[in-house]
Amino acid sequence: MKGKIIAVGSWVVVLWICKVFLSSLPYKFTSHPDTQHIFGTIGGWMEGILSEGIGRWFTEYGAYAVGSAELLVSLLLLLPAVFFVLSKMNILRSAPSRALLHSIGGLASSMVMIGAVFFHLATPLGIEVLHNGKSDNGSLFYAAVSILVLGMVLAVVNYMQWNSSKATNQESA
Repeated sequence: MKGKIIAVGSWVVVLWICKVFLSSLPYKFTSHPDTQHIFGTIGGWMEGILSEGIGRWFTEYGAYAVGSAELLVSLLLLLPAVFFVLSKMNILRSAPSRALLHSIGGLASSMVMIGAVFFHLATPLGIEVLHNGKSDNGSLFYAAVSILVLGMVLAVVNYMQWNSSKATNQESA
């Protein structure tokens, strides 16, 4: 019973993370003005703190880099569903466990979002992003914090489940 609760809870968290990550991709991959503002603000800050070259690179390519990371993490988190379907179609005989993939994906999503939270708190971007007189009311920051926290929970809970199932399988062998 506990395993099923963990699995269902994990899928709820995975769906939230993937919704946030995947819904942001059109903005990041099309140079949307809001995305240009966000990454331009961070890049400008980096020019003063790190170097002009790094700041300019981040302004120009940061959205593509972050969007690519979010896409890869989303694919990793959704892989167990693909593996499940392929195994039901008798195309796949074995695959990594859902718990292991969700643990790795949770850790990866938190790693991406620690960057987002840092840049909101440490740069002129701020918690509430203002662009062209409009505010996001902190929604980007709060989504990043939620994924940072939920990703870590996903990683720890699923790692513990995977590790205990691995130990149980070794004892029965």
